[in-house]
Amino acid sequence: MEKAIFAAKFGALTKNGDIDMRESFLQRNFAERLGGSNFGKDTTIYKFEKIKRAKRAAQAASPGVKLIDMGVGEPDEAAFPEVIEALRREAGNWENRTYTDNGIAEFTRAAAEYMRELYCVDIDPETEIVHAIGSKSALSLLPACFINPGDAGIMTIPGYPVMGTWTKYFGGEVINLPLLAENNFLPALESLTPEQRRRAKLLYLNYPNNPTGASATVEFFAGALDFARKNQLLIVSDAAYAPLNFSGKPLSILSLPGAKEVAIELHSMSKGFNMTGWRLSWVCGNSLAVKAFAHVKDNADSGQFAAIQKAAIAALANQAAITPKICAKYERRLQSMTAALRKIGFAAEMPQGSFYLYVKAPKEIVNGASFATGEDFSQWLIREKLISSVPWDDAGHYVRFSATFVARGGIEEEKAVLNEFAERLSKVKFIW
Repeated sequence: MEKAIFAAKFGALTKNGDIDMRESFLQRNFAERLGGSNFGKDTTIYKFEKIKRAKRAAQAASPGVKLIDMGVGEPDEAAFPEVIEALRREAGNWENRTYTDNGIAEFTRAAAEYMRELYCVDIDPETEIVHAIGSKSALSLLPACFINPGDAGIMTIPGYPVMGTWTKYFGGEVINLPLLAENNFLPALESLTPEQRRRAKLLYLNYPNNPTGASATVEFFAGALDFARKNQLLIVSDAAYAPLNFSGKPLSILSLPGAKEVAIELHSMSKGFNMTGWRLSWVCGNSLAVKAFAHVKDNADSGQFAAIQKAAIAALANQAAITPKICAKYERRLQSMTAALRKIGFAAEMPQGSFYLYVKAPKEIVNGASFATGEDFSQWLIREKLISSVPWDDAGHYVRFSATFVARGGIEEEKAVLNEFAERLSKVKFIW
C-alpha cells in the first residue's frame, strides 16, 4: 500500500510491484495543452525537423555540392551600418541599462511617425501603440486578452500558427480558413457558419502573406472590416511583410476609414530592416485593444533593451533609404526564381509581396519518383538536388521557396546561386 501511494506521487509500479523511478512524477503533471502524461513521448517527426535531418544527410552524401537553402524564412543580410552603429553607441549609454517595460516613448513616437509616413495612418503614440519583443511574442500574448474557453479564433491556412496555438492553450477553438489559388489566396469569410461567427473573437490576417506571397487589396480589407463590425470581432492584421510589396504602395488595414474600430495591426523591424534577431515590433490601432495588450505584456516581459529600441529609431528615420533596397533585392531574386520554375513547367506566379514563392508540387517525374504530398517533393529536392524548401500541405500540395538564400558575394554570387538553382531543376521533367 505504501509503495502504491509513493508511486502515485513520485514514480510508477513495475509488473513486480517495485517502484520504477525512471518516469518522473512530472510526466503526470504536464498540462493537457502539452499532451498531459504523453508529453515528450510523441515520436512524430515534424516537417522542420525532417528538413534539418534531410539537409544533414544530403550534405554528408554529397560533400562537394553546395546546398541551396531556399527554406530559410529570415533575411540573409545584417542590419544596415547606421543601425548597427546606433546600437553600438546606445549599448554603452548608462541610462539605457534599465527595464523598459512597455517601451520607451521615443520609439513609440518614431513608430507612429513611420506609420504616418509610409502608410498614411495617424497613430496616437500615447494610446494607440505599444512595442513588443517581436511579432511572435505579440501573437502569443493577444489570445490572453480575449480568449475564454469555448471562444474561437479564425486563422488562415497555410500560415503562421502562433496565435492559433495560444488560442487552443486558453481553451479556445481554432477555425481554419484555407487560402486557395482560385480566391487569390484570400480567405472566404462568408463561408463561416452563423455559429462560428457568434463564437469568434479574433480574425487573423497576414498580408503580404507567408507563405503564398499574396497581397490584400483595399476591397478585401474593406470587406473584412465590414465583416468584423457585423460580427463584433477584432481583426489582428499581421503586417510583418508589409514593407516588402511589389505591386504598388505598401498597404495598412488601418489606412481604411473606421478601421481602428475593429482592428489592430502588428508591424516588425525584422523583414523590412534586416533586424530579425533584434526582436522588436509594435502593436497599433484600436486603443482599447492596445491597452489590453499592454496590460498582458506588462505581466509577461520587462520590455526590449532600450538600446535596441533607439537603434530601431535610426532605422525608422531612414526607412526611405533602407527598405526600398531590401525590397528591390527580393523582387529581383523572385523574378529570376519565378522565370526559372515557369521554364520547366511549374505554374509559378510572381508574388505580390514578402520574400516567398509558393508553387504547387508536381505529382511525379517522368520515369521517376512520384510525390503524394508537398513534403514528399520537398524531401526529394533536398535529397536529390540539394535544394531546400518548405512544404505546405494544408490547402493543397505546395512548396515554398524563399529568396533569402545567402549570397554574401553580392549580385554576382546571387546570379551564380540562381543559375545553379535553374540548372539543377532543368535536368528533370515533372508531371502535375
